[in-house]
Amino acid sequence: ADGFYEYSMGQCVYSTSDYSDMVLLLSYSFNKVVHLQFNSTVGKFVGYTEEGVKYAENFNKDQAFLQQLKAQVDTFCIHNAQISDSAVRDKT
Repeated sequence: ADGFYEYSMGQCVYSTSDYSDMVLLLSYSFNKVVHLQFNSTVGKFVGYTEEGVKYAENFNKDQAFLQQLKAQVDTFCIHNAQISDSAVRDKT
């Protein structure tokens, strides 16, 4: 079928039990091509296509928005990782 395929994906990535290396990755794709990504370690959006670069430039101008996204490492990623990990540890 003809059409477009647009999606976004959020990931909380870590490998240490104290979550000190936790990274929030937000990727925005169109027709299976990643156009734009936020990385909490980098602290800004990076564009991978001509359109993505334009979006990144606009998003990166909003420092309050970038701070909100960086804060999600603690409020969303670490919080949910602790819940998930404790559920696994309690079963072993």
